[in-house]
Amino acid sequence: MRSIWQRRMVTAALALAVLIVPAFAAEEAKKGPSEAIFIGQLVALMITGRLLGELMLRLRQPAVMGQLIAGLVLGPSLFGLLLPDLQHALFPKNADQKAMLDAVSQFGILMLLLLTGMETDLKLVRQTGRASVLASLMGIVVPFICGVTLGWFLPDSILPDPGKRLITALFLGTALSIASVKIVAMVVREMHFMRRTVGQVILASAIIDDSVGWIIVSIIFSLALHGSIEAGSLATSIVGTLAFMVASLTIGRRAVFFIIRWVNDNFVSEFAVITAILLIMGAMALITHAIGVHTVLGAFVAGILVGESPILTKHIDEQLRGIITAFFAPVFFGVAGLSADLTVLADPTIVLLTAGLIIIASIGKFGGAFIGAELGGLTKREGLALACGMNARGSTEVIIATVGLSMGALNQNLFTMIVAMAVLTTTAMPPTLRWALARLPMRRSSTPRRRIRTSRIRWRNRA
Repeated sequence: MRSIWQRRMVTAALALAVLIVPAFAAEEAKKGPSEAIFIGQLVALMITGRLLGELMLRLRQPAVMGQLIAGLVLGPSLFGLLLPDLQHALFPKNADQKAMLDAVSQFGILMLLLLTGMETDLKLVRQTGRASVLASLMGIVVPFICGVTLGWFLPDSILPDPGKRLITALFLGTALSIASVKIVAMVVREMHFMRRTVGQVILASAIIDDSVGWIIVSIIFSLALHGSIEAGSLATSIVGTLAFMVASLTIGRRAVFFIIRWVNDNFVSEFAVITAILLIMGAMALITHAIGVHTVLGAFVAGILVGESPILTKHIDEQLRGIITAFFAPVFFGVAGLSADLTVLADPTIVLLTAGLIIIASIGKFGGAFIGAELGGLTKREGLALACGMNARGSTEVIIATVGLSMGALNQNLFTMIVAMAVLTTTAMPPTLRWALARLPMRRSSTPRRRIRTSRIRWRNRA
């Protein structure tokens, strides 16, 4: 009886997301930009993202894939194909109406990068030694070169601006080269490999991938703003980024620790520390914008510093994680799915290019990570497991593609191709990594005597 009741509840929720909300929005759309349509969009994205995310988890896939697929379902790829009038009513092309949802989505990028930074454990990178560094760097360099080469030879018809081919190629190379640390960590924890050497190396390599990736994205963003690559603008971007990183990890770390401690000890109002964390994120995002690189770098570094705070309580961490996971993540990834149009894959040329993109991305990432693992002293089986784990793009690639689309470095077709690649590589990674980890024998160095923490958050609950 309970399962029947649950199925009826799911059916009712889907009916609300797919039929009732669009029908209501159709009436509101006649009046011009409407906050009612905006609320309807948020409701549809959260319901569909939650249900499909739950389904993905039950299929042992990351929930973020369900949220991205929710956007594809609600967008022109499916809903717009079956019921175009209702889909256009719920997600109208009106610029003012789109701006409301895009604003939430853009802030969602910063919130997701804040959370990613909080989950980044730089101590783990130092503890795993050269194996993770070499595996990550080779896993970035090889697919980056492959992506840039592919972008250089793409036909002019698929580029947003043939005159800025190099900028597009650089974004494409970045999208192909960065792994998703969240999805890698999910599988490594599930397989109980967190305390084994290879599990720590895989996770540390993904952390380096993420960290280096956002620095590269920020520099490419600066170059895109100049419209061309010049020695002066490139040097300014690199020097500005390095100066920001050095200042953040020295003076900035102490300042962030002081702010969080002072707010925690002196404010009696609720959620004061959450407000302080958001202000820190916003301030660092504005600093990176002021020096000419993308705000994502500021949000990511802010997350690293906040996550290292010695007085960050479990309660505060869960509150912040809750609002990001429950609201900003489904909205952002849903909007990313809405921006992709899989109907373009009906074009044989686009299909061939997408297949080539997936093959080049997989071979480049797998080969580079495997070579790095060999150079780092891992066995062939351990290198195989690491290479399998590093092939998941997931949320990271979608964020990079969204940034590229918003600044004109990518067009609709390239964005759709990258999203399709992110979905396929991320879906394929968990089963292949599980298979590779299951084949690994235990060795003496795989059981470290001291426990390496998967999180640097220390708990101090306030009454």
